[in-house]
Amino acid sequence: MIAIRQITVEDAEAYLQLREQLDNETKFMLLEPGERQITVEQERERVKSLLATDNSMVFLTENDGEPIGFLWANGGLFRRNHHNVHIVIGIRAIFTNQGIGTRLFQACEAWARERGLHRLELTVMTNNHLGSALYQKMGFAVEGTARDALRVDGEYVDLHYMSKLLT
Repeated sequence: MIAIRQITVEDAEAYLQLREQLDNETKFMLLEPGERQITVEQERERVKSLLATDNSMVFLTENDGEPIGFLWANGGLFRRNHHNVHIVIGIRAIFTNQGIGTRLFQACEAWARERGLHRLELTVMTNNHLGSALYQKMGFAVEGTARDALRVDGEYVDLHYMSKLLT
């Protein structure tokens, strides 16, 4: 059974392993395989810090208790951007196209609205058509394109900057 819930400190190791797995599984995450250099204890501290804020959260998706995806909502650190939330999402390839991304975004948006947050934003590689379609479906609009923003497998890749304003 697929479940979505907010992260706890006890999830730090499984969350780190999930992100490492996604680094190996897809070219659409920022880090390459083996590039993520963080210990479980450091991850635990990062989760503790995140949970101490009122504008950041990680939503985990589990299949029968095994983490299969996440949505990281990273709130602004200062008064002037406290209302902004930058989103990173990753879902195991075998679980895409099953509505999990939609459910993660719905959980995030409900959480953000409860806190009076106003702007959700993200970046997406322009060749990530599945991701782009999900974000547009969820009401995100392209604000601009950063040309040659990343280098993946020796090729430059453009990024779309997308956002959604919550009213």
